[in-house]
Amino acid sequence: MTKQEKVEFVINTLKELYPTIPVPLDHKDPYTLLIAVLLSAQSTDVRVNKITPLLFAKADNPYDMIKLSVEEIREIIKPVGLSPMKSKGIYGLSHILIDKHDGKVPKTYEDLEELPAVGHKTAAVVLAQSFGIPTFPVDTHIHRLMYRWNLTNGKNVVQTERDAKRLFPEDVWNDLHLQIIWYGREYSPARAWDLDKDVITKTVGRASVLKEYYAKKKK
Repeated sequence: MTKQEKVEFVINTLKELYPTIPVPLDHKDPYTLLIAVLLSAQSTDVRVNKITPLLFAKADNPYDMIKLSVEEIREIIKPVGLSPMKSKGIYGLSHILIDKHDGKVPKTYEDLEELPAVGHKTAAVVLAQSFGIPTFPVDTHIHRLMYRWNLTNGKNVVQTERDAKRLFPEDVWNDLHLQIIWYGREYSPARAWDLDKDVITKTVGRASVLKEYYAKKKK
């Protein structure tokens, strides 16, 4: 299989498995998505989806958010972890959105990454899911699978994103990054991985990864 054939196999298989793609984080507009993605750092989407309704019941826009104190925000979001940093980030970015962007979430990497607690991946998710701008946010699932599928050397997420953008056509990026996340969770997890269920890795997987898997299974 050539690299191009592998890429097409990945795209087609994921399209079959996920013809409609659920969005992992509950939100209703760019601001609530931005907050949800920020909260999801080093936490699970399930946990975030339990907390955001409580936070958004009090403040689902930057104007209401700055009426809360950092401490009040922190109390609500505590269960998702890293609450000191995240609460300051939410409060600070809400102020900046009002002062610099008329209360609206900006549509560029540069403006988004200037916001406190907003990194490249968070910015990419917001641009893709709120504004339909082609990006390829790389999370742990995508990083793991791109390596397993021998489509990147897996040294870091920056390299993985660069390789993904080079290999996959731009018009599928926004769907594909979500499809890979769901696939990683359901068929190719980091732990309790069953290769027999993981048709993509079984078909296009890196030889060393497959060898290691079978060696562990023999033990």
